[in-house]
Amino acid sequence: MKNIEILYDDCNCIIVNKPAGLAVQGGEGVKTSLDKLLLEHFRDKGETPLLVHRLDKDTSGVLLAAKGREAANRFSKIFDGHSEKGRSDKERKAVKLYIAVCAGCPAQSEGIIKDELKIRGDVKKSETKYKVIKTSILQSNDSVILPKYSVLELELGTGRMHQIRRHLAMNAAPILGDDKYGDFSLNKKLRKETGLKRMLLHASRLIIREEFNIDVTAPLPEYFGAYV
Repeated sequence: MKNIEILYDDCNCIIVNKPAGLAVQGGEGVKTSLDKLLLEHFRDKGETPLLVHRLDKDTSGVLLAAKGREAANRFSKIFDGHSEKGRSDKERKAVKLYIAVCAGCPAQSEGIIKDELKIRGDVKKSETKYKVIKTSILQSNDSVILPKYSVLELELGTGRMHQIRRHLAMNAAPILGDDKYGDFSLNKKLRKETGLKRMLLHASRLIIREEFNIDVTAPLPEYFGAYV
């Protein structure tokens, strides 16, 4: 697939490093989508790729597609089970790790955000584990552009829509470049002064401990370079 890095490929699945700006699925107004590109890639190979989890259009990183319905069912059970209530970290079947660059910093260097989220009218329990791996300032040659920002590693305990983005924004650490939940005036300033055009959220690693024994890491996009 042109311009899409393949991170892992075997008889059960293909894992790619999805670029930011590419929709995962087609729909109204979507000209190009990852599912369509995957179908084209496997058209002559007798395999049917099926997505078993999702990433936001503006989020980059690790994304897995199963090869065929049997594999899709097996992977779906693993992904559905990764956030079962009461599971310890070691027992989770699938671990999804993310890197985010945020304005400001959470109050504690690590912790678990458990703010409930409203999803399609229903209030859902939600859980995001985080760890601060860097704090710094962003400055040009003559001025400070951003007095404090933080780089976080995050792990999903549940998989709600826009969960990481919403949880961080609710806890005074909005993701840089997030035009839906972020700091809009800061994003505008960063676009003008640093050329930042993408949200700084990346699905960095996927671990599947049971059955398939997969551990795949996606390198950060180049536009993270000034921050990490």
